[in-house]
Amino acid sequence: MTKSKNSELLTRLGEAARTGSISRRSFMNYSMAAGVSASAATGLWTTKANAAPQKGGTFRFGIHDGNSSDTHDPGTYVSRQQIYLAHQYRSYLTMINPDGTLGNDLATAWEPNEDASVWTFEINQNASFHSGKPVTSEDVVDSLNFHRGEASTSAAKSLFSGVKDIRADGEHTVIVEMEGGNADVPWLMTDYHFAICPSNGDGTIDWQSGDGSGPYKIDEAEWGVQFRLSRHDGWHLEGAYFDELLMLVLNDPNARQTALVTGDVDAVSLVDLKTKSLLERDPSIEILSVPSAAAITMPMFCDTAPFDDVNVRNALKLAMNREEIIDKIAFGEGTMGNDFHHSPAMPYFPEGIEQRSYDPDQAKSLLKKAGAENLTVSLSTADSVFSGAVDMCVLYSEQAKAAGITVNVVREPNDGYYSDVWLKKPFTAVSWGARPTPDVMYSLAYQSGAAWNESRWENEEFNKLLQQAKAELDDERRSEMYREMALLARNDGGTIIPFFNNFVYAVRNNVQTGENLAPSWELDGARGPSRWWFGEA
Repeated sequence: MTKSKNSELLTRLGEAARTGSISRRSFMNYSMAAGVSASAATGLWTTKANAAPQKGGTFRFGIHDGNSSDTHDPGTYVSRQQIYLAHQYRSYLTMINPDGTLGNDLATAWEPNEDASVWTFEINQNASFHSGKPVTSEDVVDSLNFHRGEASTSAAKSLFSGVKDIRADGEHTVIVEMEGGNADVPWLMTDYHFAICPSNGDGTIDWQSGDGSGPYKIDEAEWGVQFRLSRHDGWHLEGAYFDELLMLVLNDPNARQTALVTGDVDAVSLVDLKTKSLLERDPSIEILSVPSAAAITMPMFCDTAPFDDVNVRNALKLAMNREEIIDKIAFGEGTMGNDFHHSPAMPYFPEGIEQRSYDPDQAKSLLKKAGAENLTVSLSTADSVFSGAVDMCVLYSEQAKAAGITVNVVREPNDGYYSDVWLKKPFTAVSWGARPTPDVMYSLAYQSGAAWNESRWENEEFNKLLQQAKAELDDERRSEMYREMALLARNDGGTIIPFFNNFVYAVRNNVQTGENLAPSWELDGARGPSRWWFGEA
């Protein structure tokens, strides 16, 4: 192709991107065929495709992991249904941007004192709830305090264990005072539990009604089935380009992908990796894969036999061939875990820790030391945990046989898995969403007393280091502390981490996205419905 024809093609491609009549994947393919580098094509797409988002239409998205027992209570959020819905109809103080940086939601600005023990947040004065009530500092204070105190039943209570006080300073200023310095406070506010609800005026919040200040308001609701939402005209940020949203719970992976192929939905939150290659052949579908800090974990109750013996725990870790699991189950869409919940996608990642490898002989030796030879354990899982969860556990059971371990895989019902199985049965498979910092992850699920300490692991030295790292403002020293914590979790903890999974989801080619996709959750950090728009297929 001549230079002039290349230029002509790029002009046409640029116009197609600007008008939304070409998908990002097709644009990239055509551009690189015309001799444009991938980075240059990405820049051109960003310049053209993001120039004029179009308003209108009903965005239909099929999601995995929804239960009929889910509720609006932000303290109980755990399923993807609750999390995705929350990011459509409720707001947070801060948000994670598509490029992974920290951005504003209800907070227009935030500033710490000298030692980061006191943080001041300014609240957007244009924000309003769907009921028409303005969002004030009282709403923010009561919503955050909902997760604090002895009477709180919130699963995120442990994340606020270091908070000394949360108070209003006027109508639109909130002050968060910590027991000690904490540089992660603005990041902490992105946790999906900390949705802002209307205050009842007596220190409590109205979470029951489903009122929120997010980009869309709920019109129809049926937990475990579907939600219909429409644009909130009082939304305080840019976006919310669709007129309406239809969120469908499609726990079955075949049902999700069939709905996408037939055009019954415009996006799905989780692609079945076994059939990903078939979807990629469909020119009307675009597969999106985002490396993240999301993790697949297999927690063992450290206070329950036989997992109360560290030798048994480490034998079970050594009985796993992670390379094979990533290759056969994740189809390469993941980063190998090393049994500490700190992904390379997080800050302060501890480089150089020896990767735990498959070693059935060493596992046998540890079991002999524990007096647990010919060990038999039951491992609970469900299809809704992630695409391939059951297959992963079955493969692991085959791998463990070489160590003399019998793993009985128990296939649990999809509905109610996180309410009836997780945290209740002693050995389970779990899918964790990404957390922005190691402090948030460790505080939520690994420190003593945390509501979601899924392995019931208690380690005094780990807890001590966690508090020290939280208050440490020197990055080098903080990194050293996280390295020590990682080693403690790896060598003593009760959690097997097979891999950190990429977020792999899909959209039809009339759905326009930005250049970057947030690494915090599927569907662009669970905010795709308010960030994306329709173009032409």
